[in-house]
Amino acid sequence: MEKRNKMKSCIKKYDISREYFFDEGCFITELSNTPDDREVSIARVRVEPGKTTQWHCLQGVTERYVILEGIGSAEVGNLGPQAVNVGDTVMIPPGERQRISNMGENSLIFLAICSPRFEKSVYVEIRGI
Repeated sequence: MEKRNKMKSCIKKYDISREYFFDEGCFITELSNTPDDREVSIARVRVEPGKTTQWHCLQGVTERYVILEGIGSAEVGNLGPQAVNVGDTVMIPPGERQRISNMGENSLIFLAICSPRFEKSVYVEIRGI
């Protein structure tokens, strides 16, 4: 029998105190990531000035970065570094290597929208690149 999404109507309040450092090299605030909504997760990601996240991929998960603040350089798959600015969307297919650098003087902030939802078990660090 097919499992159905059991998401309920609600409003999730933003709480910056829930921000945490993730091993990838950035700060994460989960905006929406619960088992009752398996179809998608949304996180606010913050990369400090001069920092670059670790090469990684997400197995079986499509990810999209929507740039909200700052300027950066995104690397996805075999694409060379690409400048990203406010309003840009970075499309990352499942299993594609990825990383992002903050090229500005202020924090680079973006939404990471994953489908299906992000779970730590899908995160794979890529070493030796």
